Amino acid sequence: DFESYLQRCQQLPVTVLTDHQDLSNTELKTIMNSTVPKEYRIRAKLRTYKPQKLHQSVKLHCSKCKSLQEVPDGDDFDFILKDSAATAPNPELHDTSWYDSVMWSTQDQKQRKIAIHFVRHDEMLQQPEDTLVMIEGGTLKEVWKLTKRFKCVIPVKSTQDDLELLDLSAPFLLQGNVKYYGCKQCSTPKPIKNLSSIAAEERPSWEPTEIAQALGIELLQYVFIMKFTLVDGKGALNVYLFDY
Repeated sequence: DFESYLQRCQQLPVTVLTDHQDLSNTELKTIMNSTVPKEYRIRAKLRTYKPQKLHQSVKLHCSKCKSLQEVPDGDDFDFILKDSAATAPNPELHDTSWYDSVMWSTQDQKQRKIAIHFVRHDEMLQQPEDTLVMIEGGTLKEVWKLTKRFKCVIPVKSTQDDLELLDLSAPFLLQGNVKYYGCKQCSTPKPIKNLSSIAAEERPSWEPTEIAQALGIELLQYVFIMKFTLVDGKGALNVYLFDY
């Protein structure tokens, strides 16, 4: 894997990191004193790299405010879901002109109220693999079960007038095994009913960018970030990797 490769690079006496066959080798001290941008072919050893664990390299990036943040773990999401489950679904928000609703109580001691809203298209439900559903009162386990069957899942909670998104510390959308987050600073969440305009399209695609736009969410992108220190005996160079 990549971590093992990096560790082997640290052990080798010399490592070719950039392969421009048409260029002669350039010492790192020369590069440090040069203007950019230019292309170089170097021979250097990898002295250090950060972070040490590869999964720590994945961050969330906002292209609007340029902020970087850690990817929340599952425990954070689970806590937000449990907190939102304390508010019972509002039956007056069920079975609207653009979604059908089903509600039931769990058989455990807490007897949670769970509501699932199935978005319709042309007055009909689409195939599960094309359908967006919204869930209220569900646990993390129940949400993940829905993602295995339906195209998109949005965790929501009831207000007096409409369904709304949870705290943006939680993903506002789940698609397969991917969680989509919104920027707290740049987002201005809109009512869930704004999704009805997508449902009315000829062929609703339920793409994350389209959903985010309809809900007033500035979509955060997953980025890969690492820092390397290269040495060649004549100088040292810090290299930063930032990529989508």
